[in-house]
Amino acid sequence: MTPIVPVLLAGGSGTRLWPLSRKSYPKQFAPLTGDRTLFQAAAGRVSGDGFAPPVVVTNADFRFIVTEQLQEAGIDPGAVLIEPEGRNTAPAILAAALHIAARRPDALMLVCPSDHVVPDTEGFRAAVEAGRAAAAAGDLVTFGIRPTRPETGYGWLELDDLPPEGCLKPLPLRRFVEKPDLPTATRMFEGGRYLWNAGIFLFCVRTILQAFETHVPGLLDPVRRAVEGAEPDLGFLRISGEPWAEAEAISIDYAVMERAGNRAVVPFSGGWSDLGDWEAVRRELGPDGNGNALSGAATAIRCENSLLRSEAPGLEIVGIGLSDIVAVAMPDAVLVAHRDCAQEVKEAVAAMKAKGAAQAECFPLDHRPWGWFETLVLGDRFRVKRIVVKPKGVLSLQSHHHRAEHWIVVAGTAKVTVDGETRLVTENQSIYVPLGSVHRMENPGKVPMVLIEVQTGAYLGEDDIVRYEDAYARG
Repeated sequence: MTPIVPVLLAGGSGTRLWPLSRKSYPKQFAPLTGDRTLFQAAAGRVSGDGFAPPVVVTNADFRFIVTEQLQEAGIDPGAVLIEPEGRNTAPAILAAALHIAARRPDALMLVCPSDHVVPDTEGFRAAVEAGRAAAAAGDLVTFGIRPTRPETGYGWLELDDLPPEGCLKPLPLRRFVEKPDLPTATRMFEGGRYLWNAGIFLFCVRTILQAFETHVPGLLDPVRRAVEGAEPDLGFLRISGEPWAEAEAISIDYAVMERAGNRAVVPFSGGWSDLGDWEAVRRELGPDGNGNALSGAATAIRCENSLLRSEAPGLEIVGIGLSDIVAVAMPDAVLVAHRDCAQEVKEAVAAMKAKGAAQAECFPLDHRPWGWFETLVLGDRFRVKRIVVKPKGVLSLQSHHHRAEHWIVVAGTAKVTVDGETRLVTENQSIYVPLGSVHRMENPGKVPMVLIEVQTGAYLGEDDIVRYEDAYARG
């Protein structure tokens, strides 16, 4: 049997789970409900028997995060396509379909968001298998979740008839329903002929390409030119930016699924959530007898129906006498909100962005292809960072116009080059990098290397970098 090619969409930058999810490091790369990240869990659901290596569609900022997390999960990607900019799901899916068609024109492709929770992996795979024959026969198959409440945060799918309990076969899909208000959601929930729209799709590559040509022909040309003009870049495939910018920003639902006639839906009752807000996270974590969900260093005293979450080692969050409250603490930001306002967090992010608060979009840990760093102290003319370089990680050969740097190794060994002179700096040793010096740091060892960096100077922004060489082909 021909393996199904999974397509993982991993370019989103959700804001409703701020402060944990931010533009620079969104929720799909965070372990929100377990040890694995949402992206790793999504990749794991569609790997193994019956599945080809996944095609991942993401953006340039996340490309190394994607490959690092797949490597940690023991999954090799078939390809990682880099979007020049986000254009919604239709162009992303079309680009993946064109890429797959050039290699496997008769393949089935399974499109999955990478930020959803599906606890029942075997049940999910059974639902996918149930849709295989219909997809191979030319249907555009989607997957509908049996609703458990009148949810207003999801789109819905209307069926012709009430699906029998335990039904695991493709059924005719009457129409897509936009996110409803509460009275409408209640009527649909009680009516029984409606499912939640999971945004997961299974179809033959030839079928979806024909659907794009039929329903949105203007999208096909720019995306095809963008894919044909794609250039390899360190194992990634960088989609051409100029034609990509001509593509309409539109979702796959609006572009194709709502217009097509050859649609089917497989009901799925194995549990699902898009973790669209903190209330969804509280439900997914499995609240205790008082309705509370605690994560990290959190303590609840006489609290009920609340979420308390600490995302910083050594930072205790304590709730006393709280009811229906969400409280999430990060090293640089704290969210406190009523459960009923969980969907409104994105408004707070917009307000912070308008006033120039870095916390609106920037994660406290700055992830780089060689590792990560965080700012411990920022003052007038000085900054203190903790820098972690993964084994064999190499920072670029660079210099700075406005700052000098002092490096103190606290774990591992650093290989340091300053103005052409290279030396090993071991634990408890330090080195000084004068302003303007051409320098590089790397970790030659087999364990992470940790150092403390003290910057001094008139300007300490991350854009004060002149790169001469870079192992990761950054500009």
